[in-house]
Amino acid sequence: MGGYVLAIDQGTTSTRAIVFDGEMKIAGAGQKEFSQIYPRSGWVEHDPEEIWDCVVSTIKMAIREARIEAKDIAALGITNQRETVVVWERESGKPIHNAIVWQDRRTASYCDKLKRQDLEKTFTRKTGLLLDPYFSGTKLSWLLANVKGARARAAKGELCFGTVDTFLIWRLTGGKVFATDATNASRTLMYNIADNMWDKDLLDILRVPSAMLPEVKDCADDFGITEKAILGAEIPILGVAGDQHAATIGQACFEPGMMKSTYGTGCFALLNTGSDIVRSKNRLLTTIAYRLNGETTYALEGSIFIAGAAVQWLRDGLGIIDTASRTGELADAADPTQEVYLVPAFTGLGAPHWDANARGAIFGLTRNSGPKEFARAALEAVCYQSRDLVDAMHKDWKGGVDNTVLRVDGGMVASDWTMQRLADILDAPVDRPVILETTALGAAWLAGSRAGVWPDRAGFAKSWKRDRRFEPDMDEKTRAAKLKGWRSAVKRTLADV
Repeated sequence: MGGYVLAIDQGTTSTRAIVFDGEMKIAGAGQKEFSQIYPRSGWVEHDPEEIWDCVVSTIKMAIREARIEAKDIAALGITNQRETVVVWERESGKPIHNAIVWQDRRTASYCDKLKRQDLEKTFTRKTGLLLDPYFSGTKLSWLLANVKGARARAAKGELCFGTVDTFLIWRLTGGKVFATDATNASRTLMYNIADNMWDKDLLDILRVPSAMLPEVKDCADDFGITEKAILGAEIPILGVAGDQHAATIGQACFEPGMMKSTYGTGCFALLNTGSDIVRSKNRLLTTIAYRLNGETTYALEGSIFIAGAAVQWLRDGLGIIDTASRTGELADAADPTQEVYLVPAFTGLGAPHWDANARGAIFGLTRNSGPKEFARAALEAVCYQSRDLVDAMHKDWKGGVDNTVLRVDGGMVASDWTMQRLADILDAPVDRPVILETTALGAAWLAGSRAGVWPDRAGFAKSWKRDRRFEPDMDEKTRAAKLKGWRSAVKRTLADV
């Protein structure tokens, strides 16, 4: 058996499977988009069966492209869209409802009710999270309340709850393993991150039976073996982490003070705080970065709901660009005398505002504003939101963060214009790695190191290579003026102003 490792990267809009060789280079890949289901305004669902079909088909694509066979793969790692909820029948494996996606806002009123009962402090103290529809717990509570007979069946142990990783592990192992990892568990609103266990008090508040919850394992652990009939060979599943945690690992952010930011559909920045559980005073999230060999490493996280999705909106919603790759070119040609601000609160605002009821707005339009200015505003919005997160992190934790170099990944980082503007707005260096598939790489490293075919943590960190560093090149006066305009725009967008 060689050093080939397979990573499943199950994302929000598509599924990717990547085969890495023994030198941690991409040998083959497959990708497939799947349906986005919008039953009502603010509701977002996925068909779990379609996700499963995508996973199996993309794995086969990747294996074919790598010109290997399934039996050549030493280990499999899984990374997934976090917070998305799947509930299925324990006996048949059949989902009882579509998956409710992390972007879904249907439980906003329930979150508000819990806040009025003065329960947010309880949830935050135990989970590090805020009461927001973003997280899994209130989505699960909704399913149990709205699918006929679900709560009673769950109490009897007839139903299984999982984030997407758990559902895939169950399917890949033929129902033999019902498990998740500590990072995915930490995003559910039901997991105590200090005690590393499901929290009975929170389960009681949300009325979730413990019988339907999976076992929680380390990120590099034994998650069972795939059924031979599915892929043609039995492959050990040895690594699991939520997408942002896997990207943190893939960027080798193993030391306290190291920070990464992923720019995909949304934007998620994680700052490694080591063994310290840092309680944010600036409405950031405290989360588990990863858990290895029973030792938990924590992080501060800032979550931005709309990043690359704003570019998709320019393309698919407004029709002012043909391809996302043109956005940087347009932004570069925008009128420098116009300051147009897009606050992309299409599904509310995430950190540090956490306003589920805010909605998108554009400020500073003139008769001369056009596609170029819209493109620049969409890209700059990502940079401004990133600055908000970094500023909040600076206030919350002084453990070396002032000198942090931001490591970036995700689809948007291919744009040199965007990365240069990000460095300018942050007033900090931005490092883009050689391998941009850091999320899949992180999942692969968890599995490959556990299997003994890839290097340990120190060896993996040494292998990280930078493609390019973007240094800030904007004068302080210009930066300050731009940030003042941004903050004014956000203030006018917040629902409670």
